[in-house]
Amino acid sequence: MRDAASFSLSNAIREAAHTLTGASADYDPLMRLVDDARFVLIGEASHGTHEFYAQRAQITKRLIKEKGFTAVAVEADWPDAYRVNRYVRGVRNDAEAIDALSGFQRFPTWMWRNADVLDFIGWLRAHNDALSTDQKKVGFYGLDLYSLHASMGAVLNYLDKIDPEAARRARQRYSCFDHYGEDTQTYGYVAGMGLTESCENEVVGQLIELRRRAAEYASRDGRVAEDEFFFAEQNARLVKNAEEYYRSMFRGRVSSWNLRDQHMAETLDALVAHLERQGRHPKIVVWEHNSHLGDARATQMGESGEWNVGQLVRERHESEAVLVGFTTYSGTVTAASDWDAPAERKRVRAALPESYEALFHHVGVPRFLLDLRDGEPAIKGLEEPRLERAIGVIYRPETERQSHYFYARLPSQFDAVLHFDETRAVEPLERTARWQAGDTGEVPETFPSGI
Repeated sequence: MRDAASFSLSNAIREAAHTLTGASADYDPLMRLVDDARFVLIGEASHGTHEFYAQRAQITKRLIKEKGFTAVAVEADWPDAYRVNRYVRGVRNDAEAIDALSGFQRFPTWMWRNADVLDFIGWLRAHNDALSTDQKKVGFYGLDLYSLHASMGAVLNYLDKIDPEAARRARQRYSCFDHYGEDTQTYGYVAGMGLTESCENEVVGQLIELRRRAAEYASRDGRVAEDEFFFAEQNARLVKNAEEYYRSMFRGRVSSWNLRDQHMAETLDALVAHLERQGRHPKIVVWEHNSHLGDARATQMGESGEWNVGQLVRERHESEAVLVGFTTYSGTVTAASDWDAPAERKRVRAALPESYEALFHHVGVPRFLLDLRDGEPAIKGLEEPRLERAIGVIYRPETERQSHYFYARLPSQFDAVLHFDETRAVEPLERTARWQAGDTGEVPETFPSGI
């Protein structure tokens, strides 16, 4: 049973909410909220919901066209996303958008190899092609650090072309990982537990050497050389941070989570500096999960010592940042039953009664935008901590409360929230038989999340 206070709060939210109807003016209030901010961080409550991807893309298009945003930075590996960056800027041999997405081969492939991302990448290429100068073209970049081996390969490929002797030294340093092949977790375990010498000195040394040669390498062929050096440097920095990340995995969640989000925030800052060196005024849209982009200080995770990208961006850029979250009550989602398992189309359970999602469901508006910065009674009523759902790449409906909910204070976590009451699964470019069949049975219980 819902009490009188809940009914009153639902009514207040209904009064404050901006109903989304599919009209071109739907996001006018959000554009006014953004104003002249340089960073707009747009989240998602799952890694597999069509509405989150599609609406995030619509908002991003308006930010690019109306607010002059210059880059999109996403929760993806740097080298894979940079292939897309080259395509959308017209400097890659990939003929079509679907080819440019071919670099995304690591689980979970559907996060970026899906129909909504494909549509956006095609739009971004067409937008850039219509511009008069390269300087105005919008880039697409990855912030994550899981591409240890691909990034080592990218550094070596770069040096092979520009400085073969430096490439030889880099190969010698990176050969430290050869004993473990592609098994980064085994490396992390034995090195983190002190069972073998780590590769820390080697990866740090490689980054230092590359940076010492920065001026020489970047000056050889104008802007193209500068872009390619930046690509290589960020890969070398990623290798350094990924090496530390995999060692930290066995010291506990807080340590590895913080290293990962710190890396993503540092990559964002490095991108800003790179664009400024090119004489541009960087304005960047960030696409990641709510758990990375909602200010951690307003969540249960923050109380346990975790920070995230949203918190770090707010601390560094203050009023220049706008944080936007998504929520849903029920529907379907593309997710796996275990790490590295095939994509499935799963039924999302109705949200728990004590959650923000359930509260928004009782508002009775199928889709709405809520500005969390205004002083409406509805916003004040949301300040009391409530449960919030987070579905990553793994969805465990049979352990819903334990696996997918945490406490948060929504008005402190985000500047605005978009609620879509009923949502559907994002469509992978490669649909597995299990995805086509839909939710067909019990899900084995393993790790609690996969954000």
